[in-house]
Amino acid sequence: MKWIISSLIIAIVAAALSIYSNIIPSYLFESTRLSSYFFDNITQTQYTSDFLGLPVLPPILNNSTMSVPRAIRMAFLAAEQSEGMGARVRRSIGTPRLRNFSPFLMLDHFSVAPGAGFPDHPHRGQETITYMLSGSFDHEDFAGNKGTIETGDLQFMTAGKGIMHAEMPHQNKDGSSNVGLQLWVDLPEKLKKCDPRYRDLKAAEIPEVTADDDKVHVKVISGQSHGVDSVQELAYTPVWILDVNIKPGGSVNQALPVGWNAFAYTLSGSTSFGTGKDATTVGQYHNVVFEQKGDSVVANVPNDAKEDGHFVLIAGLPLDQKVVQYGPFVLNTQEEVHQAMLDYQSHTNGFERAKGWRSEIGKSMA
Repeated sequence: MKWIISSLIIAIVAAALSIYSNIIPSYLFESTRLSSYFFDNITQTQYTSDFLGLPVLPPILNNSTMSVPRAIRMAFLAAEQSEGMGARVRRSIGTPRLRNFSPFLMLDHFSVAPGAGFPDHPHRGQETITYMLSGSFDHEDFAGNKGTIETGDLQFMTAGKGIMHAEMPHQNKDGSSNVGLQLWVDLPEKLKKCDPRYRDLKAAEIPEVTADDDKVHVKVISGQSHGVDSVQELAYTPVWILDVNIKPGGSVNQALPVGWNAFAYTLSGSTSFGTGKDATTVGQYHNVVFEQKGDSVVANVPNDAKEDGHFVLIAGLPLDQKVVQYGPFVLNTQEEVHQAMLDYQSHTNGFERAKGWRSEIGKSMA
């Protein structure tokens, strides 16, 4: 009887979560092998007392003067779809087209008009990184944390053992939509039961650098570009995020950590990625996935282009672990996913404060 009740609870929660997320309910895949050099060269002195993650700058980088540009594995248009309550997203990671790309679980380019949003929902086992391109978003969780992400700001949220929160757009006076990117990143297995954590990064904190006679402008959100380091201790899983804008006639050769998975998502204009006969011109709203081999990405915009090329370049340390995902629960085994559903339903093991909680910002969607 106890097994039957548990199964019924899982089924009920699974049905509820399938409404929240358009992600295919359950899948299992093997990630690429972990870059062992990264862990082998980390010492305890590289950690602060309260930061549990790995440093964003690898202890070993390619010091050679000869860089090896990465080839393009594939490039594809991110199709628009509905998500949450009335939101529109272009999802390019977390679909059948691109799913096995550790440590990345999902990338949404979202546009949320007044009256839409992402009301109360749970997470366990991953990190979410939200980058506001225009407009602003309010967030609130069951622990009493709340705030607003403005244009150019980012929020790094570590769900860890469990969190329940809401993400709702500001109502802009001109009625315009709030636009941004949200990236889901897997957590190393040993950190999936850590306490939830936030780190807001304000636009004013982000260092910037120019190159190629000011034809290239890079916001160094996380990682390193042209000798400029980002703010440290943002996400627990090491991820580089660079916002790159290239004027017509400009070119950039951006170094990346060896062995990390990398992609570019094009926000506007057309950009040519690669060199020589392998160069490929890619338009707006495309995900450009690079091969692991190589230590840099080359991009340029032709002299006769009508507008700048604008994209985000993102790289992450691949994790040597299995991933089982059901909507917002990302664990390593099917049993752990079932347990997450039970914990959420019974308000235990990290979800105690979810009992009876309703966000203030989400009540407008009730």
